[in-house]
Amino acid sequence: MKLSNGLALNSHPSGRHFLQIPGPSTVPDRILRAMDYPTIDHRGPEFQQLGKSVLAGIRKIFRTESHVVIYPASGTGAWEAALVNTLSPGDTVLMCETGHFASLWKRMAERLGLVVEFIPGDWRHGADPAAIEAKLAADPQHRYKAVCVVHNETSTGVTSRIADVRKAIDRAKHPALFMVDTISGLASADYRHDEWGVDVTVSGSQKGLMLPPGLSFNAISAKALEASKNAKLPRAYWEWNEMIASNASGYFPSTPATNLLYGLHEAIAMLHEEGLDNVFARHKRHGEATRAAVRAWGLEVLCLEPAEYSPVLTAVVMPEGHSADAFRKIVLANFNMSLGQGLGKVAGKVFRIGHLGDFNDLTLMGTLAGVEMGLGLSGVPHRKGGVLAAMEHLAATAPAAPASEKAA
Repeated sequence: MKLSNGLALNSHPSGRHFLQIPGPSTVPDRILRAMDYPTIDHRGPEFQQLGKSVLAGIRKIFRTESHVVIYPASGTGAWEAALVNTLSPGDTVLMCETGHFASLWKRMAERLGLVVEFIPGDWRHGADPAAIEAKLAADPQHRYKAVCVVHNETSTGVTSRIADVRKAIDRAKHPALFMVDTISGLASADYRHDEWGVDVTVSGSQKGLMLPPGLSFNAISAKALEASKNAKLPRAYWEWNEMIASNASGYFPSTPATNLLYGLHEAIAMLHEEGLDNVFARHKRHGEATRAAVRAWGLEVLCLEPAEYSPVLTAVVMPEGHSADAFRKIVLANFNMSLGQGLGKVAGKVFRIGHLGDFNDLTLMGTLAGVEMGLGLSGVPHRKGGVLAAMEHLAATAPAAPASEKAA
């Protein structure tokens, strides 16, 4: 049956949809309820209190004492803000081909009039600190104005070693700005803006922060702010200094996404209640359990370097001759579960299991059960027992119960 507007009317499947793509992640009820609050005057005193709270709170999530600006935008907007606030037409930047999103950031830089030198990669490894160091060491004229790296490559399930990249830049004694995209890594994988010497960190709301899409972030070092004084790329909406000036009193220079900020306030509270280190450990544990399942099925994890396994998602390589997209369609139709599609060079060749955000052991077991049943229905060659392997890993690594619960 079709409605008058041409949209198909389908019967609603029972149960809750399993949104197991690597972002947007499931928005917990607690955050949804916070966003239900009536919209208020964004120039009034009540909003000022909210603004000051979220601006202070988000700095703790980035682990920075520096400014963090918040835009009503997707992460793509924050990419652009990072570039236009710090660089000038014709500047050369060094980027690393770690996957689809690194490639998109490169394309944006080129469209903005920047010259991009792209260190090639196989989409199965993170950024190579040694290759970056070699490029910088061979640049005595300091032609490179920035080094741009994706922290957690959402298309591949590979996490680059950002602290090691910083050390490589320092060993080369190069003054290039260091910019990092942690759109899918923030609040899911350990990230330290100040400690790792990052100049601009880019992120978004719809991943580890457990919010709907619509907010993006730049965490900004003093060095990056200084660079913005001489940057010549055009900028208006993305201008940092106007944001920072308004933020000082809790406000924004243009209309903010008020209800998303309510949700951000609640998300920050939830993350601190659990403790960031506990959040990171939970994500890492679920990633390990997922990979245990993949190996038990006899399938291959796309990421080849164990030190670079993502705690946010796992990309699974399909056997030769089998379509990842056909498999995903069968899983959706039969189990009302969405898995991430392959992007760019790995389109149709991999599917991605998201294990991030508002996620626990039972959510993971339901997800992996859907995958294993889907493999069977799709006729994909595999061994049974992936769900059991994951369950055994979770049982063996379960966090100790608090003393009060043990006593009870």
